[in-house]
Amino acid sequence: MRRTVCFIIVTALLILFFPLCPVSHAEGGARAEILIEADTMQVLSSSQSDLKLPMASVTKVMSLLLWAEDIESGKLALEDTVKATSAVQDADGSIIWLEPGEEMTAAELLEAVIIASANDACIALAEHTDGSEAQFVRRMNLRAKELGMNDTHYTNCVGYDDNGHYSTARDIAVVAAELMKHEVYHGWMLTWMDYLRDGATQLVNTNKMVRYYDGIIGGKTGTTDNAGCCLTVCAERGDMRLIAVVLGCEDDDARFDSAEALLDYGFGSFEKFTPETDSSRLAPIPVTHGTSNSVLPIVQQNGSECIIKKGSASAVEYEYSFVEQAEAPVKKGQFLGEYLVLSDGVSVFRSDIVAADDIERISFWYCFLNVLYGLVNM
Repeated sequence: MRRTVCFIIVTALLILFFPLCPVSHAEGGARAEILIEADTMQVLSSSQSDLKLPMASVTKVMSLLLWAEDIESGKLALEDTVKATSAVQDADGSIIWLEPGEEMTAAELLEAVIIASANDACIALAEHTDGSEAQFVRRMNLRAKELGMNDTHYTNCVGYDDNGHYSTARDIAVVAAELMKHEVYHGWMLTWMDYLRDGATQLVNTNKMVRYYDGIIGGKTGTTDNAGCCLTVCAERGDMRLIAVVLGCEDDDARFDSAEALLDYGFGSFEKFTPETDSSRLAPIPVTHGTSNSVLPIVQQNGSECIIKKGSASAVEYEYSFVEQAEAPVKKGQFLGEYLVLSDGVSVFRSDIVAADDIERISFWYCFLNVLYGLVNM
């Protein structure tokens, strides 16, 4: 009897202090990980996601983003002929054995980068679009800053280990979400096997999840001695598009298992939700010294979606906060307050509350004409 009582007490304590929740996949080998919903950029799960780490060939997500943008702007065409320089001889790791002077189309090289993570193909494309890999890397770093990736720095375009070459799981999720907006690569990302040089060179996709994961869109693997096994992968089911990033896994299986577990957790636990706006709580705000004595506030991002736990829609709460008054001139879109959506007490959506119209500042002549108008109409 005593043993039974002890067992019950120990079990209760374990449940109390270690509640059921998503297992941290970092414990299974990943040094850092994150799961986000790509449209809302909400973080659904994370562990050490701001830790600066080497990311191996996951680096190429940024390289591919720049080339996708180049294709859309007309700077790069898939039909372009790219001539390899002597720089490709220095490439090691995953390569397609480019020879200096060899010519391939941009499409062929992009396919080699996406499917087989070919480093020599990546360098050849960087030189073709920017004149040198160094200049291309400068552009990678500039684009990272534009995207708010403040914990990322590139020293090469392929992912070689280097002390100054690092990123975070959070930053990689940002650039991966941006890349997935471009459809030019989607066919290649889902290709398991293909050939170049009239069948002489075989390309096998390094992302094994394209063969089995429901809703997979694409992703990028990376492996080096310092980085370990890394992966960013994107999948879509229904109206949710999720991106998982795992860095520093111990082996190939661990990175795919970790990413799959993250995606399964996201699709199984969350859903999209469109917050409601209560117009009765958006009362006019007083305006001093204005041509109107009040201004109507509106929710700036009205109609935008957010992510909540499945089945929790009825428990969603809303918070509105406003400035007490505004002083003219008031500009349309001027900040007047904050709108929050709370799920389980946690903010899942935020928007500025702003002025719906311009309100000019009252002037002497405005007052004079108003008085004159009043006298005329007495």
